[in-house]
Parts: sequence; structure tokens; C-alpha cells
Amino acid sequence: MINTILPKDYFKVKKNGITPFETMTCYLGGSAFQTVIDNPITAYRQLVQQFAKDNKGNIIDPKKSRLEAINVFKYSPVSASLSGIFPRLVGVGIKRVPKFGFLLGASFLMKEGGEPGLVAATFASIFSAPFINPVRMIEKQQRAYFKETGLEKSVKDILYECSLKKYKPLFRGTVPLMGHSFASATTGLVGQPQLQKYLEKELGKNTNLSQITTNLISSAIVSPIYILITNPLSRLEVIMQTSSIKNKQINVTDAIKEVVNDSKKFGIKGIFRGQGIGIVKAIVSLTSFHQGRLYLTEYFKNRNIRLGKTYNSNNNY
Repeated sequence: MINTILPKDYFKVKKNGITPFETMTCYLGGSAFQTVIDNPITAYRQLVQQFAKDNKGNIIDPKKSRLEAINVFKYSPVSASLSGIFPRLVGVGIKRVPKFGFLLGASFLMKEGGEPGLVAATFASIFSAPFINPVRMIEKQQRAYFKETGLEKSVKDILYECSLKKYKPLFRGTVPLMGHSFASATTGLVGQPQLQKYLEKELGKNTNLSQITTNLISSAIVSPIYILITNPLSRLEVIMQTSSIKNKQINVTDAIKEVVNDSKKFGIKGIFRGQGIGIVKAIVSLTSFHQGRLYLTEYFKNRNIRLGKTYNSNNNY
């Protein structure tokens, strides 16, 4: 059955020392590790951006937004830190399989080898968005009412409310997500590994820096660029996805207007709410994801060597 769905070479070792199946497993494993590590920071960043308005709908100072987010964590530290982690971990399969599938699939079809390139990242960003968005919507809705109730909203209640509108609310924010996903793929999945390899090679000549150290340095270099591009898009997603499911949806144009009004009142701080914590999150996320991925890659390489499974050019695509 599997052979009729997947290519016959999917379980054969490639030039990078592992099979396409093992490559996908490494990406999923790294993603699961990252999700657990960065969830508290992810939750805090969303609240900082979400609390841009008070209960009357007035835009408030970014400092006040941060204080309100901190207060949520003070009153419900465990609930806030773990909020959204269940859909995120489920999303490792629902979100990441399509995203990494498109990314790695395009990469192998284009003979890019073990590391995806820019074209593969573009392809993955566009076609994986409809699969990713519902999980992100549920994740954000779970945290949307912490200020009012102190509790996360259940997945069951979210899906029930969406069902009353034929599940259309699950796709709110898909347009900014495509841009967000593209920036994430090009900087995080393509740029960071290439930079990490370069640093490991160049710094390795004169220093004894470990793989995890060069991984951390490359993440620290890439992260500000990634957040600078994605933070406004993240704001649009938060605005569109945390509004009440029962109410009329906020479209992209209205979300942009809200960010513009924020910038008119508070300048560049209004546009880049959550920028600082976003950079911290990106460094933690990228480092933990790639470290998990690299650890699994080395494990599978050594396992294949031990079992006598090596690359054969006759098995190439």
C-alpha cells in the first residue's frame, strides 16, 4: 500500500547519508522538540500583540500591553505557558507534514539534495498554507480569552463555533500566513542551515566551537532578519485569528488599517509590537528545531552505516 503512494526510492539512502523518509522524520522530530521548548514564549508574544486594544476597542500603549501579558502569566503561569501546546503538537503532523512534504519533495524533485533551496521554500509556503492555518487559528483562539476568564478555550468549543459557520473561520489569516510561511522557510529552513554549515567550516579552522554553538550563532544572526520581515505579518494573523468566531471576520484590509492606526498613535513601536520577544523566540525556536533535526540526522546516518546501508548512485532519481 505504501509503495503505491510513495516513490520507490523514498526509503533508499541518498547522498546526505539518510533516506527521504528519515529526512522527513528528522524535520518532524526537530519541530516537536522546538514546540515544547518555545511554547511559553510563543504564548507570551501572542498576548503582547493581542492586547494592543483595551476592552473598549481603543489602541493602548505597547508598554501597557506587555504589562497585561505579564499579568496573565502571573495569575495563570502553568495554564498560560502550556496554552495552545496540544494543537501545536498535533500540528507537528497536520502542519509540518504538508509543509516539510512540499519543501523536501520539491527539493528532491529539483535535485537540490538534502538541503532545500529557495524555489522549494516558495513552493512549500504557498501550497502548505491551507493545511497549516486551521491549526494556527485554533492555537490562537485557545489563548484569546485569558484576560477575561484566566482559562484557555477548549478545542471542542472552538470547533463547535466554527461548525456553525461551515468551518470557514478556520481559514482566517491564510493570506498573511503565506507571507509568514515564505519568510520562515527561506530564512529558517534554508538560510539558517547554510549559514550554520559555513560557520562550522570557517570557525572550525581556528576554534573548537561545537555544532550547537555554531547553530546558536547562526540562529542569532538569522532571527532579527526573520522577525523584521514576519512581525507585521504576525500582527495581521493575531488580529484576524483572535477576534470572536461568532462575530464577522476581520479581513486583511481591516487588519492592515488597524496596524496603520497603531503606527499613527505609537509610531514604529505600534507596528512592531512583540518584536523584542519575537527575536528571542526565533533564536530559541530555530536553535532547538535545528539541533533536534541535526541530532536525529546524525543518529540515522550512524544507524545506516552500522546496518551497511550506503548511497548508490544507481538509485538516484
